[in-house]
Amino acid sequence: MNLNKVFIVGRLTGDPEVRTTPTGSRVTALNVATNRVWNDKSGEKKEASEFHRVVLWDRLADIAGQFLVKGSEVLIEGRLQTRSWQGKDGGKRWTTEIVAERMQLGARPSGRTRGGVDESSKDSPEGDTDSTNSSGDTSTGEEVPVIDLDDSGEIKPEDLPF
Repeated sequence: MNLNKVFIVGRLTGDPEVRTTPTGSRVTALNVATNRVWNDKSGEKKEASEFHRVVLWDRLADIAGQFLVKGSEVLIEGRLQTRSWQGKDGGKRWTTEIVAERMQLGARPSGRTRGGVDESSKDSPEGDTDSTNSSGDTSTGEEVPVIDLDDSGEIKPEDLPF
């Protein structure tokens, strides 16, 4: 049995690149950074970052283009795909990217807009349990709500939990 499955959780390094193909399909490309922290043999803290190209199609592409901005945290589930093409210099080029099958939006980046609403100017709802600790991490005491699609497959902004 073979398995081609990828899960990454990271932050966007730039705003999503939204396009439409000549056949009318919508496609969005994201660059996501993930990091790893460890201690070397001498006990010194080390950190390394990896950068991933993620491609989303159709409805996922629409959602990513509408709600994600540079700095947004996102979880991507998908598969690896390698493509090749002829470069301008005549040489063959390759790239490996993640083709997203599922996406979950993470914490909102502070001071940025998502869906046209300035997050820094919004008042927090009463009873909001979001808090930022001294290390800058956001924690929440409530479960992540589930968004149910209606029969048309449309997601209405008023149904979004943020």
